[in-house]
Amino acid sequence: MNIRFKPKVFSSLFYLVFCITSISFGQSDPTGERRVTGTFAITNATVTIAPGKTQQGATIIIKNGLIEAIGSNLRIPIDAQTIKGDSLFVYPGFIDGATSIGVLRPNDPERPANFDPSNPPDEFAGITPWRSVLDHYDIKNSQINDWRKVGFTVAQIVPEGGMLPGKSAIVTYGGKESNNILAKNTALAARFRSTGGGRGMYPGTQLGIMAKFRDLYKNAELSSQHMRLFASNSGLSRPEINKTLEAFFPVLDKSIPVLYEVSNDLELRRAVMLQKENGFRLVVAGITDMDFALDAIKSSNAQVLVSFRLPNDKTANSNTEGLSDEMKARTQKVKDAYIQILGEAGKLEAAGIPFGFTSLGGRSNEMYKNIRLMIANGLSENAALAALTINNANILGIQKFAGTLEKGKLANMVISTAPLFAEEAQIKYVVADGYVFEYEVNNKKSNNNGNGKAVDLSGIWDYTSDTPAGSSGGTMEIKGDGTSYKGTISYDNPSGSGKASSPMNNIILSGNNLSFTFNVSAGGMSLEVSVSGEITDGDFSGSMSLSEFGSFPFNAVKKPNHLNQ
Repeated sequence: MNIRFKPKVFSSLFYLVFCITSISFGQSDPTGERRVTGTFAITNATVTIAPGKTQQGATIIIKNGLIEAIGSNLRIPIDAQTIKGDSLFVYPGFIDGATSIGVLRPNDPERPANFDPSNPPDEFAGITPWRSVLDHYDIKNSQINDWRKVGFTVAQIVPEGGMLPGKSAIVTYGGKESNNILAKNTALAARFRSTGGGRGMYPGTQLGIMAKFRDLYKNAELSSQHMRLFASNSGLSRPEINKTLEAFFPVLDKSIPVLYEVSNDLELRRAVMLQKENGFRLVVAGITDMDFALDAIKSSNAQVLVSFRLPNDKTANSNTEGLSDEMKARTQKVKDAYIQILGEAGKLEAAGIPFGFTSLGGRSNEMYKNIRLMIANGLSENAALAALTINNANILGIQKFAGTLEKGKLANMVISTAPLFAEEAQIKYVVADGYVFEYEVNNKKSNNNGNGKAVDLSGIWDYTSDTPAGSSGGTMEIKGDGTSYKGTISYDNPSGSGKASSPMNNIILSGNNLSFTFNVSAGGMSLEVSVSGEITDGDFSGSMSLSEFGSFPFNAVKKPNHLNQ
């Protein structure tokens, strides 16, 4: 785990990161990863080739990771493994427009004795555009399984860090024996935050970051011109090689875009301002408030990635009976704002702006619920499917081999038990790079533990985890609260010996999948921990995500009821 903390302040937090990040609960693993012959036939299925284009009773033949044929009355190869598609629905595999799943944050460098915060070296200021995200990518990260289980087969992974953390890459979520890399250096990642912003060094503000970006971009243009002139003429001084400026060269010639993560319409406008000044290709991820964003998007020809994460709906769905007029008015404002957010994706579709989905800030177990809410508030199902498939393929430039189901394209697909966005739909198979992952599906919509029995979540659960920092454990105490749950989780105290505890927030039990978050305070920092996974016969198993620090395996067992008294 590539994390460096000041020893006195963060030594226990370092241990905590490894220990509590083992608290996520894993998804049901596939029953097998199969590619024995490399040839498969999915027969008699309802196949959506692309949004709005569906074939009934179709057969798909897959060979060596590629789609060999789609149609009716196809001759099935003698060596093919057959998947009976009767009553199943097949869609193109999902593409994540931008994600940090599996990406670790690089170590911060040690400050030299003569460090000048007003003019820090690039690496101290979060300016590392030469870095490749692949150097910090853990292909074995357990959260990759979580996202593949809901249908993702390809993803653009983006680096962690400051204002210019490095270059992204495109990977597939396929077989273990493959490196799964589709393309390197696909975009220059950028953010309106600096590694040094909170430590009193330049550039520490958004305006400072904008000024620094302009300076780097213009100097990169001058450096590129100097290098071209030196290569074609004699009598010129040799240009100095600067790895920061050289990393901008693919952006200058528009072979890759700048992928700007934005959190509000002000950051969007600032990204668009930089694009208009310099002329680079722009992709924006995480935009909100479409009423203010649409004109900026259109004027810059920016490509758009929308997070499917939505705010908590507890206040929006709260009962206002018995409240004062003032509290009713406040609650109504929250409800109105929530409804407006649900309709943002639909506004993009209505404006004729194609967009893709990004998992940045989202959770796999909430994806379908949130997309269904967007559909209920103005987004069409075809546009939602396009945002998961062909639109992201176009944005990433991989439409020749991904995004739709066609002969010669990668065998990436999602196979569900019902139309994809129906509430009863469950993912039965995911095919990624020709590898078939099979998942258990429940016959009942009610919460159950995989054996038809209702999940009994309330009680005390003991968890243990083994990490590079050693073994640790704690407890989770969960109680029913009407139709929802509340709980408390304990963990090793990062400020010293003993245990600390935190409320469990956003507890969601869907089927036998459980998710929640909790916050840990250490060394003046507040870290949100995201937990998601599966319950089987009183056992939890899975992984926990701690911000950019990654995810780790977890095991928990519920105490017998007589011990919970």
